[in-house]
Amino acid sequence: MADRFRLSLAQLNPTTGALAANAAKARAAWDEGRRAGADMVALPEMFLTGYQVQDLVMKPAFTADAMAHVEALARDCAQGPALGIGAPYAAHGHLYNAWYVCQNGAVTARIFKHHLPNDGVFDERRVYDSGPINGPYSVGPLRIGTPVCEDAWYEDVAEALAETRAEILLVPNGSPYFRDKFDVRLSHMVARVVETGLPLVYLNLVGGQDDQVFDGGSFVLNPGGQLAVKMPVFDEEIVHVDFTRTPQGWRAETGACVPHPDPWEQDYRVMVTGLADYLGKSGFSKVVLGLSGGVDSALVAAIAADAIGPENVRCVMLPSEYTSAHSLEDAAAVARALGCRLDEVPIAGPRAAVTEALAPLFAGTAPDVTEENIQSRLRGLILMALSNKFGEMLLTTGNKSEVAVGYATIYGDMSGGYNPLKDLYKTRVFETCRWRNANHRPWMKGPAGEVMPPRVIDKPPSAELREDQKDEDSLPPYDVLDRILQGLIDDEKSVADLVAQGFDREVVKRVEHLVYISEYKRFQSAPGPRLTPRAFWLDRRYPIVNRWRDDS
Repeated sequence: MADRFRLSLAQLNPTTGALAANAAKARAAWDEGRRAGADMVALPEMFLTGYQVQDLVMKPAFTADAMAHVEALARDCAQGPALGIGAPYAAHGHLYNAWYVCQNGAVTARIFKHHLPNDGVFDERRVYDSGPINGPYSVGPLRIGTPVCEDAWYEDVAEALAETRAEILLVPNGSPYFRDKFDVRLSHMVARVVETGLPLVYLNLVGGQDDQVFDGGSFVLNPGGQLAVKMPVFDEEIVHVDFTRTPQGWRAETGACVPHPDPWEQDYRVMVTGLADYLGKSGFSKVVLGLSGGVDSALVAAIAADAIGPENVRCVMLPSEYTSAHSLEDAAAVARALGCRLDEVPIAGPRAAVTEALAPLFAGTAPDVTEENIQSRLRGLILMALSNKFGEMLLTTGNKSEVAVGYATIYGDMSGGYNPLKDLYKTRVFETCRWRNANHRPWMKGPAGEVMPPRVIDKPPSAELREDQKDEDSLPPYDVLDRILQGLIDDEKSVADLVAQGFDREVVKRVEHLVYISEYKRFQSAPGPRLTPRAFWLDRRYPIVNRWRDDS
């Protein structure tokens, strides 16, 4: 009996719904594995369809098409290694999240996901049936057990596979990023290894899909929990892992263990990857954004330049009489440092026209936030016109602090197709700018060096919609606001909890009020990359109309 087994791990980036393209990518990975002498080539969970497909998988024609592509792959990959690939399976009134094993021209095993995640961004019980716990399957000399993603977060599936004589565990995943997620995954997988005494392969997707970014970071553990292989985060890569039979069972030979960057770099990479894939997978190659001279739009411009290249980024300054000379200078400095185009479109004329049109109706009323928001909405109109005319996706630039409390104008500065900063609190915006100024990586398409002048980062934030306006005129200081928001949103703390931490009750209640009354704005806001376990949209689903308040 053979004492060696080569497993090729294909940590790749599919495009949701692009069945033929994803199948071609799988076939290319299989070819590479065949040339490397692999016994099996493995791809992640739901690779053929992309992940997550949400309700699309409930369309019978889609699932039938995906299953047909798997059958065709099995036929095409008959002469060479086995192929493992994730795709849906429908039969007898049931629909499963499945992982297929193809050998000798046919599908020889289908593994159905047993534990269906139903929290955070996942809603799999809505669309899939829970499958039975499958036993192991054989590929050459090796009996392989495959817990599909969530199945490896519980004891029962891995335990059943060990009891039915699996010799290694191969776990295909579609696990999206949140900050420090790798440590969470590793701790669960080490637990399965300790419980079963079996080597474990954790294979994850990479790439962006809507608000989620899959960060890869695949790895291999030997019994005892020792890392044998650790793949990079965010990069597509195929790694060949050799297993050797020993008197104690199969063991993975030690390979490369790539160090992972710190959370600041990973967050920035997520924002860059999320934007690049959102654009590329939806057919856009260029973007436009309003560059105000402030820190948020400067960071979005840097992210866009790093994602698609500065030559594909149009920045637009839209000054009014309240725009300071510093803002004009700072916007120009950012665009110049990044190498992006900068256009200027003053809004004084359009604003005068709107003011004149509304004058009969507004007669006898005092100017207020209405007139301020007209400026923002005129900017949104002009930017959307440029987007339509030149086929450039409009990026919106609101950070998580502003999105949380509604400090943004709906149909104004909230206009746009994607928001790279949607899950980044303002205090982290400042630090992320400083990080980008001090660091450059090969995956960044923008220039190295100080691309955001210190004055842009350090000056007091202002929407510049009225004379001498500062954000702190309307909001608590951001270091206070963000800690309250983290308590209310990320940690679901009560008002009493936050007061006990030393925050002023009146301030906490005001922030809570702003969060709840802004739900309708978030419901209509652009998607953006998820950085935390409590990002707005799927992680946090609140009613738009809600009269409850926490009086603790």
